[in-house]
Amino acid sequence: MTQPEPGTCFINGDWDSISGIHRFCHEAMATTFEVMILHEDSRYAQQAARAAFDELERLEAELSRFIENSDISRINNLAANQPLRIGLDAFGCLQLSVKINAETNGAFDITVGSRHSKPRIENPTRQGRGPAGVPIKLDESQHTVELLTSQVQIDLGGIGKGFAVDRMAELLREWSIDVALISGGYSSVLALNAPPDTIRRVASQQEGWPVTLSNPHNRKQTLARLYLQGRAVGASGLQKGLHIIDPRTARPAKGKIAAWACATDAATVDALSTAFMVMSPDEIGKYCSHHPDVQAMVILQGEEKELQKGQILRFGRWEEDVV
Repeated sequence: MTQPEPGTCFINGDWDSISGIHRFCHEAMATTFEVMILHEDSRYAQQAARAAFDELERLEAELSRFIENSDISRINNLAANQPLRIGLDAFGCLQLSVKINAETNGAFDITVGSRHSKPRIENPTRQGRGPAGVPIKLDESQHTVELLTSQVQIDLGGIGKGFAVDRMAELLREWSIDVALISGGYSSVLALNAPPDTIRRVASQQEGWPVTLSNPHNRKQTLARLYLQGRAVGASGLQKGLHIIDPRTARPAKGKIAAWACATDAATVDALSTAFMVMSPDEIGKYCSHHPDVQAMVILQGEEKELQKGQILRFGRWEEDVV
């Protein structure tokens, strides 16, 4: 979806230690996707994973703005106020993007600058549009989209990987694969049902796939351990040589190193982790209070390699062991 980024591991887990797991990987969307399946038939697991990766490639061909004739490329070649009928997947991803844009008061934005400029994160055309509102018009009855201005392009890089992970999970369920975990480049992970030997060793005895959230600048420092089942976690952060632009001001976001979001689907956490990088702590807290199924964690900027307690902020109802 976007150009390759320097490798930073925000989410990990000791999944190889789970007995009976079949692990498969595939390169797409400028990252490595992984599917971990627990099934008694290794050949069937491999076939199901292959089908999931085929779905991933199909989605990339529709959602990437770097692929000629994709739905998103076709949109980006439109003149203003010219409706275009697109596929259900691209339309659904755009609908969700517009919804999250409104819920975050414009902190998540799928538009980038002038179509004549090279691909980038910045969105200077955002200024003057107010705190929220993606400049596109969607018609659900016709499945059409139109740009309200010719000065922007659509880029689903902040939500596309998570959207693909959700669709891959749906396909695995169609194959009757219920115990699985899907990872989209170690920045978004979705867990289906948990393996039977992943019982959490605390009083609640909750089952779940073990997931570790670590300091991106010091992977030896574990920030939290999650036990996921039927939930997703996504992460975003500063990469070497790159910065994140607040789309509401068109200026670099400051004050945070990384952000994580946890919710029921991968597309939502993919988008929210990006939004939380530019939202203030008060804004994040209000968002989580209005969306009780969402948890957030952010790392505030600091000079120390080893994070201090005050640099880590958590919002929502966390139910994991916190280290």
